[in-house]
Amino acid sequence: MEMIYQFRSKAGPDVIMLADLTKRIFNVLGRPLESRGILTVEQLSSLIISLETAILKDLEERSKASDDEGSGQPKLADRLGQRAYPFLELMKQAKNKGEPVMWGV
Repeated sequence: MEMIYQFRSKAGPDVIMLADLTKRIFNVLGRPLESRGILTVEQLSSLIISLETAILKDLEERSKASDDEGSGQPKLADRLGQRAYPFLELMKQAKNKGEPVMWGV
């Protein structure tokens, strides 16, 4: 069974993600994925920028790929932006309210 991560912050609703997506996001953030941890308020600004940049890059690559293939539309389910959106929103809410994001605690 695949591992599930639950991210919590007093700033917003919990976000639950499967390990594959969580690993992909943490690779983008340049952080090791541990079974428990915290994203501090001080770290959130740069992490949000990293994730938003990766989402834009993913969209650009998909639009280029679909242009090359003609009518082939990229699979929406695979889009990083769509899958990472709840986590990105939680980080933004946490940053705005001065609260950390924690998991595995």
